[in-house]
Amino acid sequence: MEKIYDAKVGELNSFLGDLESELEKVAAPMKIVMQMSVCAEEIFVNVANYAYESNDGKVKISIITKNSSCEVIFKDEGIAFNPLEKEDPDITLSAEDRAIGGLGIFMVKKSMDEVSYDRINNQNILKIVKKW
Repeated sequence: MEKIYDAKVGELNSFLGDLESELEKVAAPMKIVMQMSVCAEEIFVNVANYAYESNDGKVKISIITKNSSCEVIFKDEGIAFNPLEKEDPDITLSAEDRAIGGLGIFMVKKSMDEVSYDRINNQNILKIVKKW
């Protein structure tokens, strides 16, 4: 399925409902549904909060489910930003000693089987894939 959402945090529940519905169609295990939901939420909220300088942006999301995998592709026309270039946080440090930011995308990279980013035709394209 492919759908365009307003890049607003208020659209998050609609998107997550669509994602969970697609995962139910292929009988994804609950653990996978939770991992995909948490990671997809992180990316959606980042797009909503940071991609557009104004509040008028859109994000096109494709959800592709197969027998034992799910691929979610986020496309937005916001400012160019590759979250995969951000250095992973030093999780051996205490929260007080660690720099702010970066934990969300770090969690996405550790939880998903594939995470990729491209900038094509002035679009950020971030893809996450989980297999089970």
